[in-house]
Amino acid sequence: MFSLVRRIFRPSLAPPPALIANNDASRLLRQDIPLAEAVFTVIDTELTGLSPRRDEIVAIGAVRIHGLSIAAETSFHTLIRPKAGIPKGSTLIHRITPSAVEDAPPLEEVLPSFFEFLHGTFIVGHHIGLDMQFLRRACRRAYHLEPCNPCLDTLRLAMIWREERMASPYDRYDLRISYHLADLAEELGLPTFPAHDALADALQTAYLFVYLANKLATPQTPLAELFSLGRSWRWYL
Repeated sequence: MFSLVRRIFRPSLAPPPALIANNDASRLLRQDIPLAEAVFTVIDTELTGLSPRRDEIVAIGAVRIHGLSIAAETSFHTLIRPKAGIPKGSTLIHRITPSAVEDAPPLEEVLPSFFEFLHGTFIVGHHIGLDMQFLRRACRRAYHLEPCNPCLDTLRLAMIWREERMASPYDRYDLRISYHLADLAEELGLPTFPAHDALADALQTAYLFVYLANKLATPQTPLAELFSLGRSWRWYL
């Protein structure tokens, strides 16, 4: 006797025009232009946890950089209502409570406006691979299509910058070294903002990026040279 098992597939949504337009524009981005002509979008996400398979995005923040100047007035920020709720442990980190997102839109409603803001720009983030894993997985689930913007990691840039200044190869094993965003901002004397807030962290990362870009390059340096430093093998192979 045979039993029939019906497999139910969740139909994917049609990709929003903003995501398609973003990808079309991103494929035309050139890395042979000088840094002074590049347009970047610095992004940060707040999460319910660190597993892209189990956890969700609860906030997105983004700010624009034109060349090497921060356009703080050009920003994007929204809370997101997750499907599975917010664990108490994550609330202790980012201070986003279940009641705070009760009336927030779900991620599927946020993504079209986010990609409209992102449209055809280079992405910058601190430990950007984690943010992009969550965004790409969400887009694969919903649309079977991912954003293809090139990404720069300020964590990797900070590591390169620090290595260039080390007096000894053994300095890299100094346990006092920290690459946390807030610690780097304090060490470098940058303006500081509240930690674990998506928009504030994006702005904090923007200041770090401008600082590191000016240390590792010049406004006339081809963007490709900075990308060769800012790609992390773990996330971009």
